[in-house]
Formats: sequence, C-alpha cells, structure tokens
Amino acid sequence: MKSLIVSAFSIGMLCFSTLIGSCNTLYGNNSTLLVNTDSTKGFAVVELFTSEGCSSCPPADELLARLEKESQGKPLYLLAFHVDYWDHQGWRDSFSQHIFSERQQQYASWLHLSNIYTPQMVINGGSEFVGSDVGGVTQAINKAFTQETPDNFSLQTKMVAQQMEVTWQLSSPQKNTRLLLALVQKNGQSHVRAGENAGRKLSHVQIVQSLTTVDIRKTTTALLPVPADFNTQNWELIGFVQKESNGQIIAATRADLQHFSTNK
Repeated sequence: MKSLIVSAFSIGMLCFSTLIGSCNTLYGNNSTLLVNTDSTKGFAVVELFTSEGCSSCPPADELLARLEKESQGKPLYLLAFHVDYWDHQGWRDSFSQHIFSERQQQYASWLHLSNIYTPQMVINGGSEFVGSDVGGVTQAINKAFTQETPDNFSLQTKMVAQQMEVTWQLSSPQKNTRLLLALVQKNGQSHVRAGENAGRKLSHVQIVQSLTTVDIRKTTTALLPVPADFNTQNWELIGFVQKESNGQIIAATRADLQHFSTNK
C-alpha cells in the first residue's frame, strides 16, 4: 500500500509541475476541449480514479468538470471512481469504495502497468493518462469519437418495489463481455479537514455511487438499489459493455430517466 501512495504522489506531482503547464498553454481555460461529433459514430467512456486525500487530484477533478460542461449532446460518458487507498492518511473520502480500487488494479493488469496511482484517467478501457493531462485526455476522447461503433445499445428503467429495474437491448452480444451499470451522482462537495487537501472545499462531478456487473449473455434485466436522495435531476445511469480479456469498452449509453418515477 505504501508503494502505491508513493507512486501516486510522485506521478501526480510530475503531472502538476510539467504536464499541466504545457497543456494549459495548448488548452486555455476559455478554449473548447471537445470537437463537434456525429453521435452515430464513436463514443468515449472516461474513468477517473481520484481521491480527496491526494493533493494532485483536484486538477483532474477540474478537468472532468470541464469535460462535463462540454459533454451535452456528445457521446461522452464520465465516471469518477473515488478509491480508498488514500483514506489512511488522516482523511476518509466519503465517496470512496474499495471496489473502485480493485477496478483500478484490474486496469493495471489489463494495461500492463506496474502499479496504480492517482489521478488516473482511462479512456474506453484501452488507454490511460495522468488525470490532469489535458492534452492527452482530450486527444484520446476526440479520437474515440471518430471510431465506428457497430453495436446499437440502449437502456430502459422503471421503479419496481423501491428498486430501479434496468433492461437493455444490444444488437450483437459478444462472448466474454460483461455489462457494467454505474449509478452516478452528478455533483457533490466536501470540506476536507485533514490529509493533503486539509482546509480545502472540493467539488466533484459524475461521482460513481454503485457499480453493478451483469453477464449480458444470460439476462437482460437487473435490479439496482435506489439511494434515499435519488432524483432524476441529480443522478444518472450509465451502462457500458466491456471485454473481460483486455478491458476494451465496445458499447456505451445512458438511460433516459425523463419518465422514471420514484413514487412508491
């Protein structure tokens, strides 16, 4: 665990001191990061592994927020996974879950990395960047938009016995793939009182609160617990299909919650 934290700190500081300076020159705060795209072509699933206990993470959180602001109408699916291996340093990130640390470790295996670190962004399961590398991340997203997507994929939801029933359609399910359903809180804030970010008020977007894995070839329905504060304005459901062999994400969509009702 100690080696992971050292790696996180050293790589994160490298990002802050070298990458951000050059990337901000290329992508100023007033510039547009994402290209206009034909939504019938590609998509980008962006997974940020972050922690409130990491002093190098706020710039990556801010980049995710910039991407979120530009994502309207684009096939961009943003997921912030708060890992728990920084929690021992005096501040427990209330959004952190151990399963998110395990997911990041799985990416280390898929991507042949020697360790895990924060902040890290993974694009479509196939490429990874320091999470505050504006240039690398946005170039990877824009490239993903140009890739043809062969599968038609959709999600539908309804309330059943105080749970969200999710059904889906996928035009051509493949062997050795799995469906992941991420229930996402669109924004949140914390006043950090200890650790590397002590005294800071941190804002977050696209916070993953639950991640459910489904064998897409065995069923077309799943039941998800609905948080007590769930509402269709501040939450969303993102689904994506991932290869078990190498982590490549081959399809993604979000549910239309416009007609979803939380009435008991």
